[in-house]
Amino acid sequence: MTSTPAPTTWLHRIAVATCCAALLPIIIGAIVTTMKWGMAIHGWPGSDGHGMFSYPWFSSAIDKFTEHGHRLAGIVIGCFSILLAAWAWKTESRRWVAWTGVGVLAGVIVQGLLGGGRVLANDPRMALLHGQFAAGVLALMGTMALVTGRGWRESTNRLPATITPRLKALALTLPAVLLVQSALGGWIRHLGGGLFEHVGFALVVLVVAVATTVVAFGHGSNWLKANARLLLVVILAQLALGVAAWISRFGWPQTGYVAVQGAPLQVVLRTGHAVTGLLLFVIAVTLALRVARLDWLARRELVATVSIQGGPA
Repeated sequence: MTSTPAPTTWLHRIAVATCCAALLPIIIGAIVTTMKWGMAIHGWPGSDGHGMFSYPWFSSAIDKFTEHGHRLAGIVIGCFSILLAAWAWKTESRRWVAWTGVGVLAGVIVQGLLGGGRVLANDPRMALLHGQFAAGVLALMGTMALVTGRGWRESTNRLPATITPRLKALALTLPAVLLVQSALGGWIRHLGGGLFEHVGFALVVLVVAVATTVVAFGHGSNWLKANARLLLVVILAQLALGVAAWISRFGWPQTGYVAVQGAPLQVVLRTGHAVTGLLLFVIAVTLALRVARLDWLARRELVATVSIQGGPA
């Protein structure tokens, strides 16, 4: 006989499913931005005078089809977020985790309002804010998936090694650096500027990411090493995507390659680069949370040891 999964197990599954579902509007939205289709449909919350669900989606042109698909995908992630928040509030004994679930729902609502405001104002700066806010919402979803997982709970059963000040500093710096780089990328995609700033700052991101990975590998926790390993793989993939996206957009004269604007390969590479940047930010945030978790456990262990021994000599 198989046992019924505990409520916390179901909460973790819902949190992971919410993260996966969030990739749908993110990917479609990235395609919309790459193709400059953000204003393909006028009006919000309606679409070209139609209701959200009565719009003739399948008979529309490709730009309208994609933009409306982005809106519908937003509704899907809204439903997942409602389920996540409700389930967390009902079953999670840690109130801060339950409130994080509510924060996910609030973030999704604000994100939808930003998307609608971008259409109503027809302002690319709103589009930039809409894209950047998505990184924060996805990171909050990743946080829910992490703190409801088995690894987070089981970390209390291991004797934690001390987290060095260097690792703490790097783990906190990396998400901030990646957020700046993401904003520079958004500057390119939405406002048409910041290209060389984005390319130059990529070196800073690479140095901080590699340093963080190396220092994290020096820690004794396999839980931390797994996150660091994923970070290294994704940062290298992102670097390769960035180079490929540059070549697909500007060509490579030395090899005779001529860029074709709007070509399928270019769309895939530029969109993939944008989406991977968001995923990289989420991975960095979860690494910082793991470092904070292990640091807190180590400090708690130290306090308990001192208390048992009757205080310092």
